[in-house]
Amino acid sequence: MNTEIKQEVNLKDQHGGDQLRERVFSKYQVFVIVIVSLLQFTVILDFIVMAPLGAQLIRILKITPSQFGWVVSAYAFSAGIAGILAAGFADRFDRKKMLLFFYTGFIVGTMLCGIAAGYQWLLLARVVTGLFGGVLFSINMAIVADLFPLEKRGRVMGFVQMAFAVSQVAGIPVGLFLAGRYGWHMPFLMIAGLGIPVGLVILRWMKPIDLHLKTRAAQRPLAHLIKTASRMQYVRAFLATALLSTGGFLMMPYSSAFLVHNVGVDEKVLPIVFVVAGFVGLFAGPLIGRLSDRIGKFRMFIAGSVLASLLVPILTHLSITPLWEVLIINTAMYTAVFSRMIPSQALISGVPDAKDRGAFMSINSSVQQLGGGIASVIGGWIIGQNAEGLLVHYDILGWVTIGAFFVCAVLMYAVNSYIMSKTAAKETLSFS
Repeated sequence: MNTEIKQEVNLKDQHGGDQLRERVFSKYQVFVIVIVSLLQFTVILDFIVMAPLGAQLIRILKITPSQFGWVVSAYAFSAGIAGILAAGFADRFDRKKMLLFFYTGFIVGTMLCGIAAGYQWLLLARVVTGLFGGVLFSINMAIVADLFPLEKRGRVMGFVQMAFAVSQVAGIPVGLFLAGRYGWHMPFLMIAGLGIPVGLVILRWMKPIDLHLKTRAAQRPLAHLIKTASRMQYVRAFLATALLSTGGFLMMPYSSAFLVHNVGVDEKVLPIVFVVAGFVGLFAGPLIGRLSDRIGKFRMFIAGSVLASLLVPILTHLSITPLWEVLIINTAMYTAVFSRMIPSQALISGVPDAKDRGAFMSINSSVQQLGGGIASVIGGWIIGQNAEGLLVHYDILGWVTIGAFFVCAVLMYAVNSYIMSKTAAKETLSFS
């Protein structure tokens, strides 16, 4: 156990971890936060742009909401499978090299989406994009956990999650503008164009992240995967992650179609809904991250879950509604989502030991994607469209989402208890 503590300290000190106590972050850590956030921006934008494009794709490709759900699920399922396959190897390579390999594949997959000729081709392109893009978040999380101590990760994740807000403030409106003017292919080509310079910056200026190679056990990839996946403390975290993504995948793929057809938001006005929510998120993200470190990540998560549970029934039961009311409700909902995602991701990053971190994050990302993919398929089964074009049973998706919130909170309590006991044990040994 003493060796494990020394290993954790060494990982914190890599590239200026805790060397300068008077600074919150070193200059290199700031660079890492910026580059990880930019990378995350392109990956998130590629995924969430599908939601506002939903109404347009259903109309242009002449597909049903259920078929559109499969386009979303295709990414999620392939990402989940890729994460499991990569888990056994995740701790055997420099994380920078892993990042560049999967980011290159992600850019290629996004370009394929940008030249897709129809529904089947788009479906295949989303599979390719998911195979690479779904692993990137786990690598990012492993990098954050390697370079930043747990007590600072709430702030780090607050900044990283700003990528989600920026994608809505700038990325989604620009993407929808390009889609309206040049066709639905153009947003994907734009994302690929943004990703290329980010990859080049990583190649040129990011330092190797390989101290975990000195601490990992000398075991075969399959054995490492099985050992990581079967450890009970990790399994609870995986289950919590699966349920964490359920709500988003149940409701989000159909949100734009619901707002357009049921709530009366014009397709040309739809970007405003995302811009306002994203703009508020630019400020809310860092504040939530800082507050998570101050009052406790689990407390912040519970507060966000309660707020989301109150807002979901309101949102899913909307009919024709004035735009200003839609903006308030939707923005509050996104703030609640941030209040759940930021502290939960920071908390879960503290579960694995250093030697298991890459494998754990890969499996965790896979579970998140697979859980979300299953939820999206279930959502497609539940949701429907009547003769007038209105979406039906969206309210049922809301109640299922609230149920997932409750079960997830129970599992997150167990995760938080394990981390507290783990931290207390390390502090006791460090003073002994």
